[in-house]
Amino acid sequence: MRLRGKVSIITGAASGIGMATAEKFIKEGAIVAVCDLNLDAVNAVVAELKAAGGEAVGYRVDVTNRAQIADMVSDLKARYGRIDVLVNNAGIVMDAQLMKMSEDQFDKVIDINLKGVYNCAQAVVDIMAEQGGGVILNASSVVGVYGNFGQTNYAASKFGVIGFVKTWAKELGKKGIRANAVCPGFVATPILKSMPEKVIQAMEEKVPMRRMAEPSEIANVYAFLASDEASYINGAAIEVTGGLTL
Repeated sequence: MRLRGKVSIITGAASGIGMATAEKFIKEGAIVAVCDLNLDAVNAVVAELKAAGGEAVGYRVDVTNRAQIADMVSDLKARYGRIDVLVNNAGIVMDAQLMKMSEDQFDKVIDINLKGVYNCAQAVVDIMAEQGGGVILNASSVVGVYGNFGQTNYAASKFGVIGFVKTWAKELGKKGIRANAVCPGFVATPILKSMPEKVIQAMEEKVPMRRMAEPSEIANVYAFLASDEASYINGAAIEVTGGLTL
């Protein structure tokens, strides 16, 4: 159990990659704080994790609300005395071409995907520094490395969180804090259920492995990076795309 006893915050943990990451972390022995906007979904995931024999707590957290984040971090610190891992997974998509994108579409994606990551990291970094170490993991995307048609806002946010970890690696490495980003390609999450089958097939055909990733395959990478096995990986942006960009 590579994460035994590590107190871990996962944002956007009520579904998709976030939920898969919470499940993986529990299997690896972590204590997991399940954070999401949907409190009913949070409670359902916490119940599932506890039924599997894990230790989990749930919080309704809007990553754009610094007071909510501070309350969650304060409660977690009071309960366990430390915070070892932050997985900044929460994010949204609001696509449009540049000529048609509204200011609201741009601002919401930047506020959640970029500012939200900053908010959460800043809330835990002093605790990690005081205890002599920790791990911050940011959800980027293949779009955050190569860009994508119709995703000015999303690409900017995902490029930005890579810039965060490269900066934090330089600032915080001497304090024992590692920061890395994970850049998934196409992942089979619930959001795809609204897409036509032929669109999904076309996406799969672009991948040399001819399939999308399962959320658990992204979660496996987060678990490795959070563990001591990745003790010398710092400032990296790791693509998990099945060879999509080759």
